[in-house]
Amino acid sequence: MSRLVYIFCHGLNGYGQYDKQYKKKPYWGGASGDVVSEWRNKGAEAYAASVAPQGSAWDRACELYAQIAGTKVDYGKAHSSEYRHSRTGRDFTGCALIPAWDDDTRLVLIGHSFGGVTIRLFAELLAHGSEEERAATAPEDLSPLFAGGMAERVHAIVTLAAPTNGTSAYELSKDPSFKPKQVKVSRRHKILDLMMKRATRIRMDDRDTRDWANFDMRPDNARALNARISTLSNAYYLSVPCDATVPVDGRTRVPDHKLVDPFLVRTSALMGRYVGVTAGGCVMDERWHANDGLVNTISARAPFGEPQQPFQKGDVKKGVWSVMEDLHVDHGFFSGGYMHKSDPHAYFLGLLDLLRSLE
Repeated sequence: MSRLVYIFCHGLNGYGQYDKQYKKKPYWGGASGDVVSEWRNKGAEAYAASVAPQGSAWDRACELYAQIAGTKVDYGKAHSSEYRHSRTGRDFTGCALIPAWDDDTRLVLIGHSFGGVTIRLFAELLAHGSEEERAATAPEDLSPLFAGGMAERVHAIVTLAAPTNGTSAYELSKDPSFKPKQVKVSRRHKILDLMMKRATRIRMDDRDTRDWANFDMRPDNARALNARISTLSNAYYLSVPCDATVPVDGRTRVPDHKLVDPFLVRTSALMGRYVGVTAGGCVMDERWHANDGLVNTISARAPFGEPQQPFQKGDVKKGVWSVMEDLHVDHGFFSGGYMHKSDPHAYFLGLLDLLRSLE
């Protein structure tokens, strides 16, 4: 029987077990305690990856590979040249995330928020590699990640509140026709929103502005990314969309203050009102209004156009997205919350039981 290894991948501005702050306050569970350690106590081989907090899905996928394989990060000759940064990164030789990784190992990839985008691109590269990198790189200098041929190493992919199709939170601020001041929220929530934005602001360097998470999370760019990511026929797919809003007049939604963290109330309110059309033609209407404070519920369900079905226990098929019922929590639930503390342990233990049933 193949060995199952569970890999958790954090979202934007997150961290993992390679980072000192994880010991003080684990990303997965926060003040309620480390979910990953609890899974280990239940007999699961589980690990929390540490990828670039604000990096692009591509860079994070390359870092995830290096951690699992126990090698030096290789961002690719073609990619690093186009996006103007070093080809290599941290060296994980001798300190791999998992003790060993071979063809008898099956990965269960669990990604929260932008971590969900990261693990999908990582799985795609494992399976099919990169034509651009193969064309630009001598075979002896090519990372195995870009060679592909490792689809069988992916057992399951789980996305938790992931901006799979982008998020209007990163689109509405670019739309001059949208007037945020017309959306009424309290002064306190405006201040907390400003504090959150300052704390999570993308701190760019000299690399191309397209090589950051905030670029990948705009709907047009998410669509372009999805065009290069396939749904693997040999893997299970589970998605958990979240909705922490309530309808007002059939056309807008407002944050449920019992669910939405105060830091996220203003963003949730803006997303619940925003209507627009992106430069690429993505129509963001009332179907996009339900949200968890940062990610639209519709976006978190499955990549548009990919095989999908509502989740049914006992009928989870490989190569088809099983979309769970909307979970009525806010975006921070899985990491223990921000100002509103949450305890996601019972939820994660149920998820572990479900994943084990797919073995």
